[in-house]
Amino acid sequence: MLLTPKIESFVMHCGEMGSRWGFNRTIGQIMGLLLMSEQPLSAVDLSETLNISRGNVSMAIKELQSWRLVSVIHKPGDRKDYYAPAGDIWQLANRVFEERRKREMDPTLSLLRASIIDEPANAEEAYAQDKMAEIHDLLETITVWASELQSMSPEKLTTLMKLGSGVVKVLDFKDKVLKSGNGN
Repeated sequence: MLLTPKIESFVMHCGEMGSRWGFNRTIGQIMGLLLMSEQPLSAVDLSETLNISRGNVSMAIKELQSWRLVSVIHKPGDRKDYYAPAGDIWQLANRVFEERRKREMDPTLSLLRASIIDEPANAEEAYAQDKMAEIHDLLETITVWASELQSMSPEKLTTLMKLGSGVVKVLDFKDKVLKSGNGN
């Protein structure tokens, strides 16, 4: 695949962002390239286009498969494996959120649950358990909310996101109305 400057810029940016999304640079670049390619790409295509070793491509593809972000495609008469994104942008984003929840949030929630269930041994532990309970409740709320978002259609999610700060304004207005109704 020939990279135009615009596509190359995007692919390189995906590599830079990879570490912030829970991937390494190579995985980010490969995912970016696959997203920008109309046709599935082979490991050789990926290696040559990105100027990275076949071994790195192979390891990156395995990681992307473990995240369920790429699909293997076979072409009749061709023994090579070809790779393409495993769904549209919304499906891929949902998988990343789901995997990050499994890898990051769930273990943290488990640790917090185990830590707050026992009786504290002293005042310091009691204070620490109170803080852990607050963290647990926050993470649990975020997890439930994220799960609800993931079950929404892309159209509903887009509408919700477009509402943005408008929702906050409605909530602020509701608070003002409630306060004025209480004689405050």
